[in-house]
Amino acid sequence: MHFYSLLSSSILFVLLLCISDSESMKTLKNLAVRRGGSLTIPCLYDKKYKSNRKYWCKGRDWLLCKIVAYTNTSGGTSVTDHPTQNMFTVELKSLQDSDSGYYWCAVEISGGSDDGDYVYLTVSSDPAVSVMNSRVSGQEGGSVSVQCLYSAGYKNKQKKWCRFKDWSSFTGWKTTTTQNSAGLVSDDRKGSVSVEMRGLQMSDAGWYWFSAGDVGVTVHLTVTERPSTTTAATTVSASISSTAVSGNEGTNHSGNTLLVWVLLAVGLGLLLTLLSIITWMLRTKSKQAETRGRMDNIAVNTFSTTEDSEVTYSNVNKKKKEPSSAPANENDVIYCNLTMNAENKMLSPAVKAEGVIYSSVVHK
Repeated sequence: MHFYSLLSSSILFVLLLCISDSESMKTLKNLAVRRGGSLTIPCLYDKKYKSNRKYWCKGRDWLLCKIVAYTNTSGGTSVTDHPTQNMFTVELKSLQDSDSGYYWCAVEISGGSDDGDYVYLTVSSDPAVSVMNSRVSGQEGGSVSVQCLYSAGYKNKQKKWCRFKDWSSFTGWKTTTTQNSAGLVSDDRKGSVSVEMRGLQMSDAGWYWFSAGDVGVTVHLTVTERPSTTTAATTVSASISSTAVSGNEGTNHSGNTLLVWVLLAVGLGLLLTLLSIITWMLRTKSKQAETRGRMDNIAVNTFSTTEDSEVTYSNVNKKKKEPSSAPANENDVIYCNLTMNAENKMLSPAVKAEGVIYSSVVHK
């Protein structure tokens, strides 16, 4: 009875493996990761599953596996669909020894059995294989290096660097490289393999894996576009033009400011000159008025002869007065007393006949 039980279990296991050997789903078969680390697993599917829901399932038996995460979910495990590449990726984080085991890349099929392919994951403190960086990037036309490590037990195992592209070009564990890319470079036989890819093209971007024997680890390569020389020249030219314009604007601004100050200085100088001229004219007129006033205050200028002279000339100036209410008579006579210098004596108006006195009277 026990024999038949074992036989039936074996037959069931073989049937499950046959059923799970999908021709429409492909993934890697044996991956290793360091404890506490993370790992991204690519899962390829046929284009007929482009719109189907994808999920990640854990368990040895396909029909009994436990669904861990569906497409576009977040958390410790995330499943992301890339329909343009007919691929979805499963990202595992903070892995522990208990996470080791069988997993399935699967798609839901409405009205029928789901489809999937399995991968075995080993989590340990000293994995069989590992890489220094699981994600690397390079520029178009440039190169990129990947440092791969393996444990002592895999020293004599065959090492491979493989491309995991799309469904039509999936070639299992065979090494595939693009025309301008270099595959395996060197194995130092001390636990390290250096892989260098040269002459990178945009089409080289994608998923790769390094394997030693039947155990592998995934690596994602990103290729960025090479900067265009024309674009760079245009950018430099534009920068120079911009700087020149800025410099001209600064020069014009400085020139305008200087011109304003010059005009202000000239205007201020003219204003001061005008004020000086006006002040000088006012002072000149004031002096002329004072001079005329002094002339008007002169009453009589007397000229005397010498002691021996018998004749005395006298000029009499009459000051103008403000007209009074009673107008003066034109025939008014002005009398004046004359002083003779002869003998220093005063003479009366009645003098000797021979003493002649001339007098002129001026009316103003």
